[in-house]
Formats: sequence, C-alpha cells, structure tokens
Amino acid sequence: MPILLYNGRILAEDAFHQGLAVVIDGDRIAAVGPEAAVRAAFPEATDHDLNGDPLVPGYIDTQVNGGGGVLFNDAPTVETIARIGAAHRRFGTTGFLPTLISDDLSVIDRAIDAVEQAMAEGVPGVLGIHVEGPFLNVARKGIHDPNKFRTLDAEAVRLLTRMKAGRTLITLAPEMTSPDMIAALVAGGAVVAAGHTDADHATTRTALDAGVTGFTHLFNAMSPLTSREPGVVGAALENTTAWCGIIVDGHHVDPVVLKLALRCRPADRFMLVTDAMPSVNAGSDHFYLQGRRISVKDGACLDERGVLAGSDLDMAAAVRNARDLLDLDLPTAVMMASAAPAAFLGLERERGRIAPGFAADLLILNEDLSVAQSWIDGAPVRHV
Repeated sequence: MPILLYNGRILAEDAFHQGLAVVIDGDRIAAVGPEAAVRAAFPEATDHDLNGDPLVPGYIDTQVNGGGGVLFNDAPTVETIARIGAAHRRFGTTGFLPTLISDDLSVIDRAIDAVEQAMAEGVPGVLGIHVEGPFLNVARKGIHDPNKFRTLDAEAVRLLTRMKAGRTLITLAPEMTSPDMIAALVAGGAVVAAGHTDADHATTRTALDAGVTGFTHLFNAMSPLTSREPGVVGAALENTTAWCGIIVDGHHVDPVVLKLALRCRPADRFMLVTDAMPSVNAGSDHFYLQGRRISVKDGACLDERGVLAGSDLDMAAAVRNARDLLDLDLPTAVMMASAAPAAFLGLERERGRIAPGFAADLLILNEDLSVAQSWIDGAPVRHV
C-alpha cells in the first residue's frame, strides 16, 4: 500500500517546501508534488501526517569503521555489518560503506565476501565497502598499523576489483603507487580516494588525472598547504570536481579551517563522514583497535599517545555540527550528508534526493535535528 507523507517541510530541489506531498510505493519514491495533485493520483495511499516537521533524504556515510560496540576489522562478517548498520540507523544513516582500515589481504578478502553476502541478504543500508589502506604512507599513518602496509600490486588490484555488487571505495597514498595502478583500479570499477598520504602537489594532480575522485578526511593524515608546497591539501582545495570527506566533530579539524575550505570550492563537492568507531551508540568509554586501547572522552577517540583513532561521531551530529559550527544552512548541511556522497559513489540518479524514482530513503527530523522516523528502501526503520 503506498504511503502519502504530507503537512511537512519537504527538502526538494535544494530548499524546503510546504504544501508538497511525497508518496512511497514499494522501495521507491513514486511522486513529489502539490498535495492535492498527489492525492488525486494516489487515492489508495495511506496518510502519514508529518505535523510540520522537516522531511529530508537519508544520510549516506562512506566511512564507518564500527558502531554498537563492534569493529569491522575485528570480525568482517555479515553479523558485524548488520550490527554496525543498526547502531547508526537511529542517527539517520540509511546508506553506508563498512570500512576496513589497513589489514592483511586475507582480511580484505573476507570483508568483501561479507559485504557481498550482506547485500544479497538485504541487510538495510549496505552500499558497498571502503578499504582504507593498506597502501598508505607511514609518514601519515595516523592510527593505522604500519606493519600492515604493503605495495599495491596486480594481485591486490584483482582482489580490490572483484566485488560486483555495490561500490568499492579504496583509500590509498598516491605516492606509494603509480598512475597506472590507480587507473587499473578505476577501470575495474573501484572509486579511488587519496588519504594517509605525504604526496606533493604535483603527484596529487597526477593521481587526479589518473582517476582519483576523492580525498579521505580532508586535512587529516595528509601533507598540508604551505607557502612553497601546496601539498595534498592545496591540490584538494584547488580542484573543483573531486569530493572531499570532512569529519565535523570539532576535534579532527578546527571549524575555522573548514569554513575557509568551503570558500575555496563548491559545497556539493564536500561530504560529511563520521569515521565512526565501535563507541557510537554503545555507551562505552573505550574500545580496542588492533590490540591498542582507545579511550573515548568528550566525543574524541584517542590512543595512549593522544592520536585520534576515528571518531565517536554520528551523522545526525555531523549535520547539526555542519549547521552550527560551519554556519551552513540546513539544506546545504543535509546535501553534504546525502546528495554529495551519493554522487561521489556514482549513485546520484538513485539516492540522496527526494524525487520520483529515487530510493525511498527518508528521514523525519525533530527540531534539534535528531531523527524522529526513517525509511530505508521504503521500509520503516526500527531505531535501536
């Protein structure tokens, strides 16, 4: 039975509109338009009163290491993926990439199998996998274990391009491989981002030409912008077509720096990511990452040396922070959590907008931007 959502503020075409109605039919949005016309077209639809609240597209998070007390690296299984997805759904995440930080190829192989199986079994929200490393630069390792780092070779390219369902996102350091290897990943269907990299500006530009289309957590774990060497950050800010993931938690990057970055390039080429760890929706003050104790305090995840280890951020908080810390209007903040990551993944005609034919991934927001109710592929979501 179709569902007709009405009496709300609908985010459509980059602005909120009153007087519109939205119809969910199966897993798709069947109609968006003036309420009277939509009612006439779908007389059999069941009413759902939005009570004046905002209706926005579901959020897509391309970097989710864990949640609900579990870490993808610890157990790359369907059960882990399902638990991570459930932990993040209450915060508006309707699509996500389970993210594996640097590990052995055998673990990556198991993780790919788990993601394919999760998608086949219909685990809500799984859009593919993000393999963050191990093809990184030890000089910008961050929390990654450098003992796991290795060279990107033909064997690894075959592994990373074997998944046929969903999207495969690879984060690598361009200076640790070659343009030909990057091009091979892209030719095999992977989305490639630069991250944990000490590349200079010229090397980064060459990598962009070879097929890199993203930057993983801009400013973090990459060569900075300086007066005589623009570095990876300079290349990212100069570029206007690649997407930059940003962690807006007040810990990873100062909000002033992010506001300056937003003045340099189009807003729709920034996307909010959480880089979330097991502590999200778990209520714990610590977890373990590859044998190291990570403490969670005041929203930051830190090892014993004070190195950031992912985040305790969720997507609802990321959107709220983008509005409040970066002075963005709500439509722009939501776009950076929905349409922008969808476009980065090549899903701009399927997800990230409230429009006919798009996946019925929808959120009703409360005044504080927490999520009152949500749907994934047209199915109501139970928040845990």
